[in-house]
Formats: sequence, structure tokens, C-alpha cells
Amino acid sequence: PSVVSITNLSVQEVQYFFFGGTTVQEYESSGSGVIIGQNDTELLIATNNHVVEGCKTLTVTFHDGISIEAYIKGTDADIDVAVIAVPLSEITHETLDVIRIATIGNSEQLQVGEPTIAIGNALGYGQSVTSGYVSALNKKVSSENADSTFIQTDAAINPGNSGGALLNMNGELIGINSAKIASDEVEGMGFAIPISKAQPILDELMSKETRDKVEDENKAA
Repeated sequence: PSVVSITNLSVQEVQYFFFGGTTVQEYESSGSGVIIGQNDTELLIATNNHVVEGCKTLTVTFHDGISIEAYIKGTDADIDVAVIAVPLSEITHETLDVIRIATIGNSEQLQVGEPTIAIGNALGYGQSVTSGYVSALNKKVSSENADSTFIQTDAAINPGNSGGALLNMNGELIGINSAKIASDEVEGMGFAIPISKAQPILDELMSKETRDKVEDENKAA
């Protein structure tokens, strides 16, 4: 009940090489998020920066299937995290009754071989669950989305799982799923941002002024 699906409707400029012109097309992508807090007016959700990047419209779908428009609270491209906000006034009492704020764990206490559970919006088909183990800790990974150290897990992390929850066996949030290395030669290499590393940044992002787009970052208070 703490995990949500996120749909990002963005606008991209497409160039026609043969005719020398450009056109604007809408592009829809899917990701996941984790409910991590609430203030007087908003429900606050952690996800990846690359899940919300370039958004025109963000839509959050909760555990009960209800979808509501969300807004950017804050982003950090360096660690690939973001916080988005859903107005509490738009959420019915019925939905509030079935969703939960995630219980935060301690990723610094993880050990290699410990069981893990990944939950997210795989392939945009809705919430799904995979399981595995902690394969490695403090794994250095460089990708187009981030250059940092991660929890490596062999729990299947598929497109759409980005921004979703990596949990321990107590149901505590220990990481935010972020990346996967995929090729014919590689299997079972998923990566999550350690929650103990992300938490101070998420706390800061939750205090920012809500806005419509990632590009409005410099306008935030």
C-alpha cells in the first residue's frame, strides 16, 4: 500500500532530417514511487529523478487503482532521486484508508546474502513483486541516470520499476530501485539507492516549494 505507479507525460521535439523541420510529440513513460511522508496539504512520494524528468503532466496511481495528478516537490539529478506531491484535497477518504506511509529501514545494517523484495510498476502493467538477495553493497555504477554507489540485488528490476521500493523481510524500505544492467550476457543485476544515503536528501526535497515541472527547480523557495 506504500508503493504507487507513476505515469510521466512529456513533450519532446523531434527533428525530421530529410525535410529540415521539427515537430513536437507527446511521450508517455512509466515508473514507480514510494509514499514517504505527509504535510498539512500534501502526500509526499519518493521516486527517481529520471522518472519525472521533462514531465508535462505527472499522474500517480495508488494501490486501489485511483489515479490523481501529482506535482514536483524537489529533484536531485546527481543521486537520481525526486519527491513529488499529491494534494490531500484530491484524495478520497477511501483511498487514504488503504494507502500507507512506508516504514524506513536502515540500509547501513544490510549484509550480503540478506533477502530483498522489489515492488514497482514493471513495464507499466501495474504493481508487481519480485524477490532476491543483496548481491553486493556500495557497488559503484555509472549510468546515464546516476554515477554513485548502490545496493546490488538479483531481485528482478524491470523497466517501470524505477523509483519503486526495495524492502527487507520486515517490510522496511531499504532502497529506491534505480537501475538495471541488461544484455545477453548479464542476468540478475539490479541496483537500488540505499535509503540511508537518500534520506537526508529526500528530507530536504520535501521542504521545497511545490511546482509543476522539473525545469522550474531554480524558482523553488
